[in-house]
Amino acid sequence: MSSSKLHQLGKNGPLVPSLGFGLMGMSSNHYGAYPGDEERFALLDRAVEIGATFWDTSDLYGDNEELLGKWFRRTGKRDQIFLATKFGFVDHSNPRLTDSSAAYCKKACAKSLEKLGVDKIDLYYLHNANPETPIEETMRALVELQKEGKIKHIGLSMISSTTLRRACKIGTVAAVQTEYSVFSREIEGSAGTDLLATCRELGVAVVVATPLGRGLITDAFGKGEAITPGGPDIRQAALPRFSVENTPTNTATVNQFKVFADKKGCTVAQLALAWLLKQGEDIFPIPGTKRIKYLEENWAAQDVLLSDADEAEIDDFLKSATIAGSTVPPQFASYIFKDTKEETA
Repeated sequence: MSSSKLHQLGKNGPLVPSLGFGLMGMSSNHYGAYPGDEERFALLDRAVEIGATFWDTSDLYGDNEELLGKWFRRTGKRDQIFLATKFGFVDHSNPRLTDSSAAYCKKACAKSLEKLGVDKIDLYYLHNANPETPIEETMRALVELQKEGKIKHIGLSMISSTTLRRACKIGTVAAVQTEYSVFSREIEGSAGTDLLATCRELGVAVVVATPLGRGLITDAFGKGEAITPGGPDIRQAALPRFSVENTPTNTATVNQFKVFADKKGCTVAQLALAWLLKQGEDIFPIPGTKRIKYLEENWAAQDVLLSDADEAEIDDFLKSATIAGSTVPPQFASYIFKDTKEETA
């Protein structure tokens, strides 16, 4: 099993595993039913054993914070985990309702600390900004939480370059969490507000929330096994790339990408993660899973080393590769690179 590779999270930030562990699927029915506590505890135990100790959760992810609180009490291993969580969604049954006010930031942090059973969060993100709240107000609240010792580092998620620049004038942002994958490269250009370049200019790490395209960039998807017809998995109904109309095109493209994985002797998912890691030490993919098998497979992606020639060959393929459909439903397109209104004196 690969040993953990540690990279610095942002300018002057802490050293954390270059590959994180996204916990949403453990407590969300978006990707089918999730297992019981004992099975989930076993997955968390195994993550620690292999060194996958950069954990990413949110108050949005079902019972996940409570589950982690139970695990911390059960194991006493809080100090071995670099723990990230998020706030900003108010009504979890309605993902359009967000609150990034200072008051809600403080309230949400207190609630997360209580659920997690910890006295400090290592990385606390604004999950999604309310456009009516100036980012400066949110950042001041996060800086106050930092000074109070309740959070160590500040993160922002799903924001634009403009929002990030304004935020960095108030306090140090360690990381921005956003979409990025071999088939979703908007952050590299103007469609994604040149966010990657802005992060690098400002010394902010990029934490990749969807490194495997929500399960699209996998062998299972290429085989038609990722979505179970009639099952509880909502991707086919909600996400354009998984729709009945777009699946044939995308399956063909994933299988073309698999040719490169076969040449490297790895899985499609491992190649996709290796490609992201090749983009720089400031890129931190956080693939999620609820199965030990895939946790170990993802972790082993660190052993898939791509040469510059490998990368160039893949990039040539990607220039002509066709992926049908957007990563999110049209009504949520504006959520990916959010701006907030200007602060008035």
